Amino acid sequence: MERDDDIPASVDLIVLGSGAAGLAAAVTAAHHGLSVLVVEKEDSFGGASAISGGTVWIPGNRQASEAKLDASLEAASTYLTHMIGSAIDRPLVETFLARGGEALAFLEEKSELRFKVRPFSPDYHMEVAGASDGGRALEVLEYDGSRLGRHFGELRKPPKGMLLFGGMMVNRGDVQHFLNARRSWTSLCHCLKLLARYAKDRIRHNRGTRLVVGNALIARLARSAFDLGIDLRLGVKTKALIEDGNRVCGIVVEAESGERRVRARAGVVFATGGFGASAEAGRWRSGTDVLHRSMSPAGNIGDGIELAGSVGAAMGEELASNFYWAPVSVLTLPGGQQEKFPHLVTDRAKPGLIAINRLGRRFVNEADSYHRFVLAMLAAPEVNSPCHLICDSAALAAYGLGLARPAPATNAALVRQGYLIKAGSIGELASKIGAEEGALRGTIERYNANAVDGADPDFGKGTNSYNRSMGDPDHRPNPCLAPLAKPPFYAVRLVTGDLGSARGIRTDAQARVLDAGGNPIPGLYAAGNDMNSIMNGTYPGPGITLGPALTFGYIAALHAVDRMKRLQQEEPR
Repeated sequence: MERDDDIPASVDLIVLGSGAAGLAAAVTAAHHGLSVLVVEKEDSFGGASAISGGTVWIPGNRQASEAKLDASLEAASTYLTHMIGSAIDRPLVETFLARGGEALAFLEEKSELRFKVRPFSPDYHMEVAGASDGGRALEVLEYDGSRLGRHFGELRKPPKGMLLFGGMMVNRGDVQHFLNARRSWTSLCHCLKLLARYAKDRIRHNRGTRLVVGNALIARLARSAFDLGIDLRLGVKTKALIEDGNRVCGIVVEAESGERRVRARAGVVFATGGFGASAEAGRWRSGTDVLHRSMSPAGNIGDGIELAGSVGAAMGEELASNFYWAPVSVLTLPGGQQEKFPHLVTDRAKPGLIAINRLGRRFVNEADSYHRFVLAMLAAPEVNSPCHLICDSAALAAYGLGLARPAPATNAALVRQGYLIKAGSIGELASKIGAEEGALRGTIERYNANAVDGADPDFGKGTNSYNRSMGDPDHRPNPCLAPLAKPPFYAVRLVTGDLGSARGIRTDAQARVLDAGGNPIPGLYAAGNDMNSIMNGTYPGPGITLGPALTFGYIAALHAVDRMKRLQQEEPR
C-alpha cells in the first residue's frame, strides 16, 4: 500500500470499507472511469466478508438458468414476501431481485469474480411458500492467493479454528472429502492433493495460497481492484465527513502523517461492516447475556454508521432481529485469549448429535439454520442459553464437534483445556454440564428409540431438505439421526453469537442514504452491513448478506457514475 502522506487530495468516489460491498462498488465505479479511493482502518483488507462462507444468495442468476435450476424471480418474491412479512420494504426487495443477476453478471464479466451454482442448496425455511431446493445460492470458485503478490499478506486471515493444520483453507466439499477419506478412494486422492499443495505453499508462505469461501471472494475482487488502479489504503481512520450545503463531498482522515481532507466529487460509499463488535451492541441484543460472542471482526464497531448519523442519516427500526444469529463455542487459551468457533454447517445436523438445555432436555431442531437455532435459545434464555451440543464417541470420530476434529485426531488438548467435555457415562456427563441426570437420561433414551427408526417426532430433525443437506448423505434411514450409544460421551458449550449486525442505515433502492424524512442525502451511499437489512433481520437462506452486498455496492457505484456525468455536464466549458 502507499504511504499515508500520499493520500490524494481529491478523487471521484471514496469507499469506506474493503469487504464485498465496498470492493464491488469500487470495481464497478473504476470500470466506468471513476477514480476511486478505498479507505480501510484495519491493517488487513476484506473485513467480515473475508472470513465468511463466501456464498451469495441471488435469485434469477445466469448459472441457475443454464443448469435448469430454479431461476424464478416470482417464486423468490413470494418467498421473501412471506419471510419478511408486513415490514417488507417492497422497492428495495424488488430492486434486489430485478438487479441482483445483473450485478452478478457484470462483476463476473468485468472482474475476476467467479461463481458456480449449488445444484442442491435449500433455503433455510423450506416450509415457507416460494422456498427453493437449489438455484439461488452460488459459491465462489477457489483462487490462487499468490496472484495477489505482495498484497497476499494483507488479506484478512480466517480464524484459526476455520483452518486445518494451522493454515489450510477448506470449503464444504473439502470437508466432506476429509470425512469420507477412509471409505472413498476419490475422497482420499482429493485430500492428498490438498495436503501436497499445502506442504508446498508453506515453504514460501505462512499459510496456504489455495483460497476458498470468503477469502477467495475478497481476493478475486481485490486483484481486480488493483488491476483497475484503485487506491486501497490500510490503517487509515475516517474521522468526519465533509459537507457542502446538504451534500456530502468528502472525508477527513487520520493517518500517521496527521489529518487530511479528501474531496469526493461523486460521493462517499459506506461499507464498513456494521456494528457487531461494538461495545454498545449489547443494548440491541435483547435476551442475550454477557456470554454472547460476535464473529464480527474487532474493527466492526459501527463507526461508519455513526459518521452517517452525524449528517442526519436515519437508522432502521423494529427489525425482526438486529443481528444475524449463530451459536458459538469458545476456547480459552492459556494466555487468556479466546478462540471462537461458529457452529454453522459442520456438526449440528449430523447424526448422533443433539442440543441440551440447562434442564437436560432438547429444545430445538438441531439441523435448522444457525439463525433459527439461536432464536430458539433466545425464546427461553433462562434455560436455553448457554446450552450444550452432546454426542457419543462414534459421532465425534465421524464428524468432530466444533473445534474438535474427527478421527484420527485425539482432541486430548481440547479436553485438558476444558473446551471439549468428556464423560464415561450419561450420569457423569450430566454432572459435568450441570444438567439433571434423570432428565438427561430420559431425553437421550427417547431420542435414541426414535433415531433407530429415523424419526424425530419432537422436533423433526432431518424431515426437510435443508436439514438433510447438512446431515451425512451416507447415513440411513435419516441423514441427521443416530442414537447416542457409544461411550465416552462428549459435550461443547454453546453461547448465543452473531455473524454481524442487521440493523443499519436506511437507504432507497439506489443505495442512497436517507434522512429522517425519507429524503436522500446527496453524495452519500450505503451497502453491506452498514445498510439496513433488506430482509428486515430475517435469514431466508445462505448468502443473504453477501448477495445484497454485491448488488447494492454495484447499484451505488452506478448512481455515483451517473452523478459524476451530470456534474461534468454542469461544469462551465
